[in-house]
Parts: sequence; C-alpha cells; structure tokens
Amino acid sequence: MEIACIGLFVKNMEIMVKFYRDIIGLNTNWNGEPNADLEAGNCRLIMFGRNDFENMVSKSFVYPRGLNGTMEIAFNLKTYDAVDKKYKRLIELGAESLFPPTTMPWGQHTCYIADPEGNLLEIGSFGA
Repeated sequence: MEIACIGLFVKNMEIMVKFYRDIIGLNTNWNGEPNADLEAGNCRLIMFGRNDFENMVSKSFVYPRGLNGTMEIAFNLKTYDAVDKKYKRLIELGAESLFPPTTMPWGQHTCYIADPEGNLLEIGSFGA
C-alpha cells in the first residue's frame, strides 16, 4: 500500500488553492468547484471545503486553531541551495516563516513555513 494523496479540509478554498498553486507552485486545473486536486510529484494534495465534507459525511468535526501542530506536509528538493532559494521566494511572496533553513545534525537542510490556515509545511533536502 502507498499514500496516493493527502487531503486538507479548508475554510477558504480560493485562498488555499491560490497559495498552493501560485506561491508553492503546484499544478491544478481547479475551476471553483467544491474540491481541488493539486499535483505534488507522486502524491496528490486534495482539498475539500470543510462544510462540503461535513455535509457529505453527515458529521461535524473540530478543527485546529492557529498553527496546526498535529501534522506537516513535507516537500523534498534536490539541494541545500534549492531549499534556501525556495524559502526566500516563499517568504517574499507572503508565506509565514516558522523556522529558517538550517542544516540539522542528521544531515537534512530544512525549513518550515505555514500555509494561510496554519498547516505546517516543511521544505528540505538531504542532498548537498
């Protein structure tokens, strides 16, 4: 079994699609429908409007407030330099910095930002 996609249940679909498409750089053909599907390498990132999903499954859910410390989405780049450049670009475009690019003791060069709804995104590399 392998992970095919990661789903986010979002408050504001338009803001989140714009962030992941225009700032992160994922491809999508989203046209305003209640769900969005974004290409993320061998995995897809899908988004559902919270109300739409709750109506579909006839359940109510409790969502994190502020920064969501329950999970992260990790993106891998080929080189340390690519991490530094991507981080700088994301911050210039308005992403919230949580942890600047740092080389960790285990050899990964990594950084963290938050998306507009507080989900943690890691951008890192094990390459030099």
